Amino acid sequence: MFNGKKVLIAGGTGFIGINLIKRMLTLGANVRATIHRKQPVLIDSRIEYVTCDLLSMDDCKKAVADMDYVFMCAANTSGAAVIAATPLVHVTPNVIMNAQIMEAAYFAKVQKFIFISSNAAYPPSADRYVREEEMFDADPYDIYFGVAWMKRYTEILCRMYSQKLKTPMASLVVRPSNIYGPHDDFDPATSHVMAATIRKVVERQNPLKVWGTGDDIRDLIYIDDFIDALVLAAEKVDTYDPINIGLGKGYSIKQLLGMLMEIEGCQELKVEYDTDKPSMIPIRLIDVSKAEQQLGFHAQVDVHEGMSKTIEWYKATYIK
Repeated sequence: MFNGKKVLIAGGTGFIGINLIKRMLTLGANVRATIHRKQPVLIDSRIEYVTCDLLSMDDCKKAVADMDYVFMCAANTSGAAVIAATPLVHVTPNVIMNAQIMEAAYFAKVQKFIFISSNAAYPPSADRYVREEEMFDADPYDIYFGVAWMKRYTEILCRMYSQKLKTPMASLVVRPSNIYGPHDDFDPATSHVMAATIRKVVERQNPLKVWGTGDDIRDLIYIDDFIDALVLAAEKVDTYDPINIGLGKGYSIKQLLGMLMEIEGCQELKVEYDTDKPSMIPIRLIDVSKAEQQLGFHAQVDVHEGMSKTIEWYKATYIK
């Protein structure tokens, strides 16, 4: 499907964007990628980098011009501390970027627009595996209220462009679980739980401080598996029909930390749980049966293998 096609990857220096660029090159796509404040990570003559501020409509139009497919991987993101301290930080910029690039893509007659949503936008679901049709059943968790409704609103835009216009633009949505792997954000100020914990273990931080009780449960999917599913969704889905992408199994932060310390052979580290720090969603499990049925997707990399690969990449990249 992508061989010889013009593919825009918005957010070409981000975690998902970098890994998606690599995959698109292997599939023979002609890749254009947007960059903003960061310099390109991948240097390859086959990649056309375009410096853009997606808060500018003119820059959005420049980015999508003549493209066949658009993957919206660009986002203003950060970790739990930033979201807790400044709940609006991910609302306005992301709403503007998402709305403008979709409008620009529509008028540029892009064949298909792919949006990456979030499992954090679901309402509280206790220890159930949440299904796609439950997204709008109730409000999301208060701690994620702003960013979750931003994701939900962009999903509504995808539905509108793909189903409510006389001349539609195929616009689809994937809802990943927590993604981790090479090129993740390991900055302690902005990283998510897996990257932050990997860094602490590799650096042998002692005591190793963990936010919350360690009992929060997450579904984690390795980046290569997520990219597999994202490509399959782009190939097989032609409208707003959201699909959960995950491992389909949950692990507590304590379990994940235990595995990381076992992989690194540093079980002697003292672990301190800081219950005064913000805990986000206590349990988030997503039902992945739709991805299995409609895409034929099943994650191949288990958490132990994925962590080992990520640690190996982190050491090779950051430990000199």
